[in-house]
Amino acid sequence: MPARPPADPIAFPPRPRQPAMLAPPPLVCLLSAAHPPTDLRVVGKEGAALAAAGWRVLHLCPGSAAPEQHAGVTIRPYRRAAGWRGRLLGIGALARRARETGAAVLHANEPDAWLAALWAARGGRARVVLDVHEHYPSRLDGRLPAPLRPLARLALRLACRAMARRADAVVLAKDGLAADYAGAPRCVPVRNYAAGLAVAPRRHAEGPLTLLHLGALGRERGAFTMLQALALCPPGTRLKLVGRFTDGSEAAFRAEVEKLGLGDRIEIRGWLPHALALDEAATADIGLVLFQPGIENHRLALPHKLFDCMLAGLPVIAPAFAAEVAGIVNGAGNGLLVDSADPAAIAGAVAELASPARRSLMATRGREAAQGRFGWAAEAARLVDLYRELAPIR
Repeated sequence: MPARPPADPIAFPPRPRQPAMLAPPPLVCLLSAAHPPTDLRVVGKEGAALAAAGWRVLHLCPGSAAPEQHAGVTIRPYRRAAGWRGRLLGIGALARRARETGAAVLHANEPDAWLAALWAARGGRARVVLDVHEHYPSRLDGRLPAPLRPLARLALRLACRAMARRADAVVLAKDGLAADYAGAPRCVPVRNYAAGLAVAPRRHAEGPLTLLHLGALGRERGAFTMLQALALCPPGTRLKLVGRFTDGSEAAFRAEVEKLGLGDRIEIRGWLPHALALDEAATADIGLVLFQPGIENHRLALPHKLFDCMLAGLPVIAPAFAAEVAGIVNGAGNGLLVDSADPAAIAGAVAELASPARRSLMATRGREAAQGRFGWAAEAARLVDLYRELAPIR
């Protein structure tokens, strides 16, 4: 019986390839002990830059009612007790909340949040970034008797340095802050420069001038000095205030307005969202940055209000002693530097800016500088480069 030929092998159809499961991008937790849910630097600048580059970004912050999303960042508010005592007693709970996010990077925005981030990352795989916004040791001066201030400053400076050495990176909002963090593994300048929001610039013309102050108000920010300066300006000069009093001096301010007979020359708008504040700025003629001398944080200040005025096309009157602000105004040629404690010097600068042609020239220089040399784009790119090393997106 002839042998059967071997059977053809059974041909099975190829098994369909399963699509590769892509891991979600790493989560970045912006950790705040005091910053509000939609803070401009924390969320509007840094968080938005990281979200646009592909990371998932969460802002864990104090508050109650808050939007679920802002600028591509998820907002997760938490409740804590009020005041410094509430912040200090809440560090452990903040560390627990931070750990529970499972974030790849904890980006902390105040010294107590730094401590909570380092605590939360202990024994885990999360990286820690400390964001330095201001000169923290000098913040104690207003809360302590003069004899205790040097020792308290030294203690807080040493604590900040110790935390910086344990972090993976330190981000600096101002150049003048770098010296205190020289021992950190890595320091990256991410300066608090101008966010490039589109706003129609002011068209300067003849007529009575409107002075503008944006942001937090109080004695140390020149609220009472600007009143005295306004009283020395021509009668048609007006003052517009966009922001809140943060030192409890509003009642005294309003009483001083009545005493000086300036009630019909002052408009207090209160706090406004950033885009609306910029729109208000573009209806004024001169921006005021009047930090008072004698405070280290004022010498090193790099305020949003300066860049907002530049973007809105306003020349500024600013303090000559404030090194960071003066450097920008001198470099851009967009304003006048004065003794911000001297009402007569401020009123004199207002008189110097009476010419629409001069205001327009300074405004153009400032706007160009805010959109270029002092714009946020280069700072955002530096932050994104840091995160590509700390938490690469696969």
